[in-house]
Amino acid sequence: MLSIVCNKTDHDLTWNFFALIFVFIIKTVHLQTIYLLKKQTNMRIEDEKMVSLTYDLNVGEGDERELMERATVERPLTFIFGMGMMLDAFEDNIQGLQKGDKFSFSLTPDEAYGMFEEAHIVELPKKIFEIDGKFDDERIVVDATIPMMDANGNRMHGTVVEITDDCVVMDFNHPLAGETLHFAGEIIDIHEPTAEEIAALTQQGCGCSCSDCDSDCETKDCD
Repeated sequence: MLSIVCNKTDHDLTWNFFALIFVFIIKTVHLQTIYLLKKQTNMRIEDEKMVSLTYDLNVGEGDERELMERATVERPLTFIFGMGMMLDAFEDNIQGLQKGDKFSFSLTPDEAYGMFEEAHIVELPKKIFEIDGKFDDERIVVDATIPMMDANGNRMHGTVVEITDDCVVMDFNHPLAGETLHFAGEIIDIHEPTAEEIAALTQQGCGCSCSDCDSDCETKDCD
């Protein structure tokens, strides 16, 4: 009888021990969750943070402002801060903000995409747009934006302005060159990016205007 009582007591002690461990684990996970949520709530925009925000982008001055772009809660602008994905002046204006903070600022042309330059409008021979000896008239049309590369390997985007018998006239100014940009929006999320998020964003190709790439964009005569 004594042996049975002892075994039962040992059994109860074992279960109590495991119960204590289980409670300890639950409390630890709960505290860690609270800590992470608090950390997430207090997180500020800084280098290597994943940022999502909404914004309205208007150009122009005074009452003549025109809405050019809008990022919504459903389709926000998402990027990794400090990795060269955004204009430096844009990042300077949102650095240190937290989730829920609102922002409103303007960027001059010098801080944004530079001034419009006539030298960035170039004439290119039609033959460079040929496929199998035939001009690509499906893609190369007026107002189309075409990815290009200069002699130094710099990538850029140009807009087709005119197509003549011998040339394609392209504008390599950024579409917002010469404009003052007015941003207003809200920070909706800040978090540490996952490896998958970093890979997805860094693998996306990017294009830039001549002013961004420091390309010469010298006018080339048609043959």
